[in-house]
Amino acid sequence: MLRPYKYIMAIEKIMGSETEYGITTKNDVDFDAISNSMLLVNSYRQDPGVKIIWDYDQENPLMDARGFKVERKIEAPREKDNAAINKILDNGARYYVDHAHPEFSTPECSNARDLVKYEKAGERIVNASRIQANQLIPTGEEIIVYKNNSDRKGNSYGYHENYLMDRKTPFELICTHLTPFLVSRQIFTGAGKVGSENDSDAVDYQISQRADFFETEIGLDTMVKRPIINTRDEPHADREKYRRLHVIVGDANMSEITTYLKVGTTAIVLKMIEDKFIDKDLTLRNPVKALRDISHDITCKKKVQLDNGKKFTAIQIQKEYLELAKKYAGQGEKNPLTEDILARWEAVLTRLEEDPDQLHREIDWVIKKYLIANYMKSRGCSWTDSKVLMMDLQYHDIRPEKGLYYLLQKQGSVERILTDQEILEAIQAPPTDTRAYFRGSCLQKYRSEVFGVSWSAISFSVDEVSIKRVLMSEPAKGSKAHVHELLERSATAKELLENLAA
Repeated sequence: MLRPYKYIMAIEKIMGSETEYGITTKNDVDFDAISNSMLLVNSYRQDPGVKIIWDYDQENPLMDARGFKVERKIEAPREKDNAAINKILDNGARYYVDHAHPEFSTPECSNARDLVKYEKAGERIVNASRIQANQLIPTGEEIIVYKNNSDRKGNSYGYHENYLMDRKTPFELICTHLTPFLVSRQIFTGAGKVGSENDSDAVDYQISQRADFFETEIGLDTMVKRPIINTRDEPHADREKYRRLHVIVGDANMSEITTYLKVGTTAIVLKMIEDKFIDKDLTLRNPVKALRDISHDITCKKKVQLDNGKKFTAIQIQKEYLELAKKYAGQGEKNPLTEDILARWEAVLTRLEEDPDQLHREIDWVIKKYLIANYMKSRGCSWTDSKVLMMDLQYHDIRPEKGLYYLLQKQGSVERILTDQEILEAIQAPPTDTRAYFRGSCLQKYRSEVFGVSWSAISFSVDEVSIKRVLMSEPAKGSKAHVHELLERSATAKELLENLAA
């Protein structure tokens, strides 16, 4: 029985996403992913005369949430290289080179709708830098960027979600209740993919781009032996109070509604975990196998084994979480955004159960399958046709005039939750209700005086020898409500520091 709740105690799920983009250069026989990624990032210039470093001192990716540190040496880039691979943007985001990929990290967002907005702004930012970069390379060559997760050469690149959590919540409890949710949520979060990789069973089309690349249940790595639950313990906030849950098992999505549901439903489930509201045992017998089995079944009818001997479809598992979420939301104050997420979640599960093709305007893997299936029917070709494989990739092309998703959007063939104007505004302006507002506002007002930035700090050059760091250990503070008046009366960074110390 669920015990009655008078109050919801979970902290607000401030969230963000990190998207590693696929990159290639057409007609470049000597293509180098790293140098081209650097060219791409450096082609986005807000103020070319100002070099700001990313503050790696504030990062420690080798701490494990299970209570230990991995002994491995990681060297931060030299200052010159640091500035060359990092751009900290006026909207509070970070745009940088990660290994061999351009990567965009959204600013901290307080809700799912804002995260979709800033992720979409990221696509515009990356494409703007692509246009600029193409003016600097030889005639006939062209940099092309994809928001996808696989290069079809055995390499998968990531899309990561981050959620602020209460450190008092045992990590084991998170693993227990989140794993079945993450494994099964792909039925409405998958980006869709023609074929399979990584020695998985052959399949014409599958739900998720990433499912074939996960090999273990829990672990710290993100590039080898990828785990469903990542244990990185790098809070970017007050370590005594918070943890940052680093979710690496999701796909990069084009559909606004798919991204909205992905992060919105996950945030609700995490709040339920914090409040110990989940009393059902949905533990999977073999989560890694279940992840692939669910992805490989586009009917969404395959059942996976639970630890207790029962067999559930992914839809049935999701309905268990949904029913809990509806009861949980009913115990707290009415929230229009939560109500919208719950309503969409329920409607999507209902239509997946009836016929997934009903979602050909909303959910990425269905939108793409529906598009390709109609093409194959008209041309009489199969899933192995080279043009079908090209369509699979072209769906994720971020060029508005070439990407298949964007062409569908222009035709009004996909549902949206945002306007173009909202996205354009998000390119320049940070969220107003998280610390991203302080970061972005400082960059806009004092850029020439900013020395370094991290998620939880910003450093200023106040004179020729002194660097002053302002800590931002509370992700919900530094909002417009907290600092707007302070910024208004601080004409320079020096005045800001003086006013902060007063």
